[in-house]
Amino acid sequence: MELVAGCYEQVLFGFAVQLEPKASGDREKWTPIADFTHHAHTASLSAVAANSRFIVTGSRDETIHIYDMKRKMDHGALVHHNGTITCLKFHGNRHLVSGAEDGLICVWDAKKWECLKSIKAHRGHVTFLSIHPSGKLALSVGTDKTLRTWNLVEGRSAFIKNIKQNAHIVEWSPTGEKYIVVVLNKIDVYHLDTASVSGSITNEKRVSSVAFLSESVLAVAGDEEVVRFCDIGSLTCLCEFKAHENRVKDMFSFEIAEHHVIVTASSDGFIRVWKLGDVKKVPPSLLCEVNTHARLTCLGVWLDSMTDTKESLPPAAEPSSVSKEQLKSIKKKSGVLVQEEEQLKPDMEKWGSPYVHKKSIKGSGLPSAKKRKMAEKLGKKKKKKRIEIIQ
Repeated sequence: MELVAGCYEQVLFGFAVQLEPKASGDREKWTPIADFTHHAHTASLSAVAANSRFIVTGSRDETIHIYDMKRKMDHGALVHHNGTITCLKFHGNRHLVSGAEDGLICVWDAKKWECLKSIKAHRGHVTFLSIHPSGKLALSVGTDKTLRTWNLVEGRSAFIKNIKQNAHIVEWSPTGEKYIVVVLNKIDVYHLDTASVSGSITNEKRVSSVAFLSESVLAVAGDEEVVRFCDIGSLTCLCEFKAHENRVKDMFSFEIAEHHVIVTASSDGFIRVWKLGDVKKVPPSLLCEVNTHARLTCLGVWLDSMTDTKESLPPAAEPSSVSKEQLKSIKKKSGVLVQEEEQLKPDMEKWGSPYVHKKSIKGSGLPSAKKRKMAEKLGKKKKKKRIEIIQ
């Protein structure tokens, strides 16, 4: 297991976490060890995502960088977007979905690193996206004040809802039967069957990150030191605890072995790992922490064995499938603007392949002179660029 975090200072940090067996009467010890630092981008990092082999990072420099965690190598860059990368999401080990300020959502083959679909998703920026557990749908929000549902199988819009405000977070529940949309400090809870708001939770300050701990419990972090656990059914706060000395920027929740864990990253430079118990009765206990001495912006966790881990999915819960009948039902019940959009296929002759490999540059149609210069610089390197290992 490896904790990875990006910062304003353009650096990607990696900390390997060692789990030492507990002796009789002692609790298990988690020890973070500095594994690598890498000057990843030419601007601040804005997003991190991980699957069982790769970590990808997005930045204000408009590029997505790929890192092979098995070999500890820089694996190349994706230069299709023409704006700050705002969100990165893996679905399994085969696909990556990216969103950016250019309004595009791109679906990538995470084996060949080819752009399979490029969709003009929003008139303004894409601020956030979330993939349904089935992998057939995605939700996105943007600065055009819309919530959009995407049919990922056909690569087109399923429906559009005008939410009259600029949302900055959207997230599916573990089973995909519910989803939440965040506008400033307000969290609206939706049901998939009706596509309508079933209730709202108001946080004290602007929400910066959310993480589902179960189908009904949501961890909420804002521009403050506190993390709150909220029940999206009863719309109440179950408990809260002070996680950092400064605002919490990002969170990640997963299950490993006998532990349900939540990881937090803050502007104070600390990454902290917490063990969850009964969230209604006992606050989380600190397993370990590490100080990066940097202003952190985004967080990810690389789990080298995906078979033994679940990303906030309770054992009894299984992702719900989405049928065409459900989509039709949503359209009828929601009473909102529904607009079908034509399928947008990537014009590979125009763009070439947007993947800049560690040894060569494939394709010629880079979107900007800035990116062309960056790609040429990467292409001149004869040897593979290795991540600097901290001694």
